[in-house]
Amino acid sequence: MKHHFSCLKGDTIKAIFLVCLAVGVVGMSYGSLAIAYGFPLWVPFVLSIFVLAGASEFMFIGIIASGGNPLAAAAAGLLVNARHVPFGVTVRDLVGKRGASFLGCHIMNDESVVFGLSQKTPEQRKAAYWLCGLGVAILWPAGALLGAAVGKLLPSPETIGLDAVFPAILLALVIPAFKNRTTLVRAVTGAAVSLASVPFTPAGVPVLLSLLGVFARKK
Repeated sequence: MKHHFSCLKGDTIKAIFLVCLAVGVVGMSYGSLAIAYGFPLWVPFVLSIFVLAGASEFMFIGIIASGGNPLAAAAAGLLVNARHVPFGVTVRDLVGKRGASFLGCHIMNDESVVFGLSQKTPEQRKAAYWLCGLGVAILWPAGALLGAAVGKLLPSPETIGLDAVFPAILLALVIPAFKNRTTLVRAVTGAAVSLASVPFTPAGVPVLLSLLGVFARKK
């Protein structure tokens, strides 16, 4: 396994480790929040393993806790994760072949895609994708389990900002890409469309509408 990741620079490996660690911390927030909402411990743990999509899992437990239908909660989660469709097209060369592709697709997330696509060579892109994806696949459930176990001691993790760690880390990763003016214009356009649609659309739809930003062009 070490040989497969030896092509990565030390700084890249360190960055991947720190991001995965941050994901684990957010997983603690998720597990604790699920327990605070009254879910049994196994629910956040099983979801964290088989769904492995933080935003969808947060939305799922939030909707059910507020009295929503589980099917509606699942549908909202699918809408949020619809971004994985273009992700899959983009990283099709990184997920592996045959049996390995099932695991490769399962560990596809925002972090693994960002690290995979940001490397210079095909070998480094694949190594970064898998290292980050496997790290998240391990630390997210571990964090959720630990957070659920201590949920009674920390019933409201959002009050100390643990739920803000994940988006802050992701924003820090994508900021360098804004040096490209076209990327910046598309990102700002997508964010504006998403924010404008929040009052008028169901949860999860604004995220999808933000994809319209890819059609923006700089003047």
